[in-house]
Amino acid sequence: MSDHVDQPQPVLQCINLQKRFTEGGMNVDVLRGINFEVAVGERIAIIGSSGQGKSTLLHLLGGLDSASGGEVHVLGKDMMQLSERQRSQLRNSTLGFVYQFHHLLAEFSALENVAMPLLIRGVLPAVASERAASLLDKVGLKSRCHHKPGEMSGGERQRAAVARALVTEPKCVLADEPTGNLDRKNADHIYGLMLELNQALNTSFVVVTHEIALAERMDRILVLEDGVLKDQQIG
Repeated sequence: MSDHVDQPQPVLQCINLQKRFTEGGMNVDVLRGINFEVAVGERIAIIGSSGQGKSTLLHLLGGLDSASGGEVHVLGKDMMQLSERQRSQLRNSTLGFVYQFHHLLAEFSALENVAMPLLIRGVLPAVASERAASLLDKVGLKSRCHHKPGEMSGGERQRAAVARALVTEPKCVLADEPTGNLDRKNADHIYGLMLELNQALNTSFVVVTHEIALAERMDRILVLEDGVLKDQQIG
């Protein structure tokens, strides 16, 4: 009898992923064949100098942009082979997004912003509000539920954005410089929050960051350089 145990399916997988832009009649290869996968519950940091294509890579992983070649698999499904509607449904059910700028909707309260992904999914408003309130409590914003983004500090807005990304209990969160606009105290709060939720929900994280302090708290650090990803040893 074989002792082989099947490994769980990766949450995300890239196979020879490529992205080319055309500028002034010239082709610019930003991503030259990315191959990596994200395991269930794994925390990965992607670092690299500006202009290397880190944000472009995240957009491709999330199905927000189309690749020039290669494949992106989310829970085994090739994003490039899905219709736009199917991609949207897979994104909403599987992925969460956190950006450097919070992208909260100014006319809605924190509670309404966080509940929005659930409402889009078709969850009943009362249930969506209850779950949003619970998560806002977890990120320390219980007293700010009914405040609009303009009435909140930068750190509070970013914590609300993290809550919005996690309210659907996604399998993987893609975060693009999530602490880039925050002071050290608020940045540390966001780091701790992401790690805590990673452990509580077994959510995978792929975080693009310039913050080495955050990168070193991940399971793996990958360096994007000259269009390819390279492993970097931690410590």
